[in-house]
Amino acid sequence: MVKPIVKTLVNGYGVIGKRVADAILRQPDMKLVGVADIVADWRVKLAAARGLPIYASIADKVTDMERKGLRVSGILEDLLKRGEVDVVIDCTPAKIGARNRELYERHGVKAVFQGGEKHEVAGVSFVAQRNYSEALGRQFVRVVSCNTTAICRVVGAAHEKIGVKKARVVIFRRAVDVWESSRAGIMNTVVPELQVPSHHGPDARTVIRDLDIVTMAAKGSHNLYHLHMAMIETRSKVSVEDIVRVIEEEPRVIFVSGEDGVEGLNSVFELSRDLGRPRGDLYEIPIWRDGISVSSNGTEIYMMWATPNESNVVPENVDAIRALTELEREARMSISKTDECLGVIKRIY
Repeated sequence: MVKPIVKTLVNGYGVIGKRVADAILRQPDMKLVGVADIVADWRVKLAAARGLPIYASIADKVTDMERKGLRVSGILEDLLKRGEVDVVIDCTPAKIGARNRELYERHGVKAVFQGGEKHEVAGVSFVAQRNYSEALGRQFVRVVSCNTTAICRVVGAAHEKIGVKKARVVIFRRAVDVWESSRAGIMNTVVPELQVPSHHGPDARTVIRDLDIVTMAAKGSHNLYHLHMAMIETRSKVSVEDIVRVIEEEPRVIFVSGEDGVEGLNSVFELSRDLGRPRGDLYEIPIWRDGISVSSNGTEIYMMWATPNESNVVPENVDAIRALTELEREARMSISKTDECLGVIKRIY
């Protein structure tokens, strides 16, 4: 039986939106109808130059977009009215997606929201490895943030296969996205997030409800990737070999090594560029293999990983489309298909 092609549209062509759009173009069971936005900046103009149809997210912006040199193919709502879109990937700025929900609801269109929205916008927060089945056939789903995705992949894997009694994760966040570095950011300082727990731990529990986790965060004066440091208390005695085996079996998580010169976030970013990835993107979570240790009594794991803030949620968005439309009913089938199309790896060299 030939499966249908899901017609998708990306609303919001920013850091995540442009990456998700490119990922959709590489999926054999999806068609990118176009992208929608309210501006005519260099990113949207590049999309137009590549031949992607450009739509105005709201009617009031058409004149301004055209005045700035864009050919606008139409208005988002008109496209939804005509039934030309099955799923909208909403990559608009935080809180805008929650407002857009009513539009999608009115026209009976499925939508994938991003981690900048609250859990309640969709009722299901999503990480493919952890709760794919929960999103099957639903109208809305929310892909959690890059930090929460990383926690759910790494700590979630340990929780499923070993049993986590308690997890404590400290997050050193990048100060600002690369493209916004000329507008905002901090220099020569680290700014603690004084609310404890930080929002990442409670957010992880919207995906893994029985996980005992507390997170603390600070913002550093850099703009590439986040760094996580975790202390994970297990329900039974484990060895370093046990946790290595868990990670080796987990999709979208890889090992790097300080002994090989991967000494910091800058090294990880350079590694991702050397892999030949578009934009230097890394979809996997790189864990320092030589940074893993276990307490003397064998009941606590210590580990560190980098979180590629611009790209690690991209495959989750693709899987979310398949879950909503039930193109694939099993997580492993969707994950395998997505990872093959995006070139996701388990071993770097």
